[in-house]
Amino acid sequence: MEVTFAKKKLFGIKMYLLPLVAFILLFSSFTISWETDFETAKQQAKDTDRYLLLNFSGSDWCGPCRRFKQDFLESEIFKQYADSNLVLVNADFPRQNKNQLPKALQQQNDKLAEQYNPEGSFPATLLLDASGKVLKKWIGVPKGSVDDFVNEIDQVAHARAD
Repeated sequence: MEVTFAKKKLFGIKMYLLPLVAFILLFSSFTISWETDFETAKQQAKDTDRYLLLNFSGSDWCGPCRRFKQDFLESEIFKQYADSNLVLVNADFPRQNKNQLPKALQQQNDKLAEQYNPEGSFPATLLLDASGKVLKKWIGVPKGSVDDFVNEIDQVAHARAD
């Protein structure tokens, strides 16, 4: 009789603990949002006193772009930093017909490329202040680790704030 009671109590604890663990695991990995409208992103950066991180990518043809996205931009370290410090903007240049952007978005991305990436480098990532002034530019996949990349962003931002 004692054993049965202990087993029921243990089973009851497990039933409460399992959803809690699932909830923690589900929400410990969060997503960050990427803005596609540059003017909206600039306004958001001004309103929240953040910097803009503008990423030029070729999502369906550029291998280094996909690697940078997977290894850096989708890492938990980067997402946690970006969540409280950056407004993220993606200027994508897909080549496959099925991935073509709406005309207005493509025109905006072309204009951004003329201003911020005239060389046509992919990936190209820029740290901008809220007015759109370039503070730092990375061409290709950044050297070093995700920690190094985040620290470099933070150093440039803090140097600017001082």
